[in-house]
Amino acid sequence: MSDSTSTPGAPPASVDRTDGRPVYVIGGGPGGLAAAAALREKGVRAVVLEKSTRVADSWRRHYDRLHLHTTRRWSALPGLAMPRRFGRWVSRDDMVRYLEKYAEHHELEIVTGVEVSRIDRTADGTGWQLSATGGRVLTGRAVVVATGFNHTPHVPAWPGVEGFTGELVHASRYRDPAPYAGKDVLVAGIGNTGAEIAVDLVEGGAARVRIAVRTIPHIVRRSTAGWPAQATAVLVRRLPVRLVDGAGRLLCRVAVPDLAEQGLPRPDTGLYSRVKEGAIPVQDVGLINAVKRGRVVPVAAVDSFDEGTVVLADGTRITPDAVIAATGYERGLEDLVGHLGVLDARGRPVVHGARTPDQAPGLYFTGFTNPISGMLREIALDARRIAGRLARH
Repeated sequence: MSDSTSTPGAPPASVDRTDGRPVYVIGGGPGGLAAAAALREKGVRAVVLEKSTRVADSWRRHYDRLHLHTTRRWSALPGLAMPRRFGRWVSRDDMVRYLEKYAEHHELEIVTGVEVSRIDRTADGTGWQLSATGGRVLTGRAVVVATGFNHTPHVPAWPGVEGFTGELVHASRYRDPAPYAGKDVLVAGIGNTGAEIAVDLVEGGAARVRIAVRTIPHIVRRSTAGWPAQATAVLVRRLPVRLVDGAGRLLCRVAVPDLAEQGLPRPDTGLYSRVKEGAIPVQDVGLINAVKRGRVVPVAAVDSFDEGTVVLADGTRITPDAVIAATGYERGLEDLVGHLGVLDARGRPVVHGARTPDQAPGLYFTGFTNPISGMLREIALDARRIAGRLARH
């Protein structure tokens, strides 16, 4: 191929060439790199296809203050530990450095500048055909889809939003608080991203910061007395939901103050019950103190827009200078594999890891779940399982 290739490496001598077709891995982020490294270790040739010009492209575009909410130890991918100098909570820039080093360390075959638009079974049914940029048609024995949990920014179709005269950006375009110094800002959404951006804005000099809340979140301390929340999540994730809900309710009452007077009451649903529905708790990186001190003010959810006014669900009308929509992402898999019947009603893969859909053997997905025990930890587990499955078959 004539495309640029980053960190190329010849396949190891132990690679099984009896099929003659590689396993194609779509995506050069943590999920794709981990799967490719695990496959290479098992002697299976894997070729990573990355649509941008370099690995870890999405990580480079995260906001500046981002740090992992999972520990360095449990965020490492198979075959390479993270350096101790990164600290316990790894920064965005260090994560990018790690992924670059990871690809180099494992001598992965990575072809950049190639975007796969559609995946189909080969005519003989023995493999997979990938349609890619430039009219390319690639054939592989199997495919690992690792295009990312945060693929396509989602902004709700709020009534009147097209006529909003203030500034409106999705959180994916937020980098630092400097452009918002001295301004009145509304953050729409109180997930981990929205909570952290709100704190960043306050610390960066925004004149006023409000955060629109549709569903009251569970808030947990990232670490309590040196014990990370992730460690607790790893221990309890297979316990009965009711038991974890009860323990979580008690722990939150001890570790997290009641913020009802500030507009953020305790949720009336169980923490783990919400996780099972796909809602991850907010890990505190300053939100609790900011709300207690009135520097971040919770308000009702955004309902609609009226020129320069934002109308909230409780009827309140406010006029912020800017709205940052921390409203999540879509997986963006419909065009790629939607025709194969492998997605659920919300556009998520019906299976992940070493399992493949019954109607699509040899098609794997990784990085599309966000468990409380940590996405990177899950990605590492998926990589080993996928590699083991493909090495056996």
